[in-house]
Amino acid sequence: MLTLYAVVPCYNEQDMLPLSAPILRDKWLTLMDRGAISRDSRITLVDDGSADGTWQIIRELCDAPDSLFSAVKLSHNRGHQNALLAGLESVMDRCDAAVSLDADLQDDIDVIDRFIEEYENGCDIVYGVRDDRSSDSFAKRVTAQGYYKFLKLLGVDIIYNHADYRLMSRRALHALSGYRETNLFLRGIIPELGFPSAIVTYARREREAGESKYTLPKMLKLAFDGITSFSVRPIRILALVGVLTLLVAVVMAVYTLVRHFTGNTVSGWSSLMISIWFLGGLNLLALGVVGEYIGKIYSEVKQRPRYIVEETVGLDQ
Repeated sequence: MLTLYAVVPCYNEQDMLPLSAPILRDKWLTLMDRGAISRDSRITLVDDGSADGTWQIIRELCDAPDSLFSAVKLSHNRGHQNALLAGLESVMDRCDAAVSLDADLQDDIDVIDRFIEEYENGCDIVYGVRDDRSSDSFAKRVTAQGYYKFLKLLGVDIIYNHADYRLMSRRALHALSGYRETNLFLRGIIPELGFPSAIVTYARREREAGESKYTLPKMLKLAFDGITSFSVRPIRILALVGVLTLLVAVVMAVYTLVRHFTGNTVSGWSSLMISIWFLGGLNLLALGVVGEYIGKIYSEVKQRPRYIVEETVGLDQ
């Protein structure tokens, strides 16, 4: 029988956990009673260095009689992707498959039944994909969909409208653990594993308590990680733009000489200023993109640990 673990990253979720943890526990009990998963299945909560009472709540959940919860506490906030990876690597030898999901349970946990069906049909990875974004604001919907399309344009193998709600088999988890890069973008790495996969669609719910921990700066960082971790096309595009700019510069040189020899040099002031500002902005943009890649190289060559586990509960070391 399938031993299924849930891995739930938590960061400052003291308002949400008292609501979501019982729901998730009841779901696991229901699956057990139906014989869909074994009694050894568990829910692993990963505290990503929370600054509120999240860890105290997690400990209480783990210490409760007949608890289905286990826990991993990171020594410092390392971000959602690293916290999720820490949980997955902590449970991969204890389960047949693991489901990753967020603590706010906006992702419909009832589709886990379909995840299990696809797993039993031979799929090592089952992606939870939103069937619509009607609950998002107009700006978020447009930017998110545009981002997925942009990544596809750059050649990144990514599942459209998929975040981090998925099931992974044990062998897929072990394959994932072989990726050692510091700059994690799991949505791009996991499709590269190449195992049999399936897609299950669902409707995303509203958050019931607390606030989303994915602030605009964090979303932008994740977006840049996705672009620069899987494609060098931005640099190639800059090179192409540089060639086109050089051609424009040649045309402007001819234009400037013609104006000079006809005695109309003053009238070229506007075009000169426009060229200066355009080239200056282009240079700064190019430096920024190249600097982003160099910064990632700097992070990778240091080979610092992606996370440090301070404490575990209900898991063997």
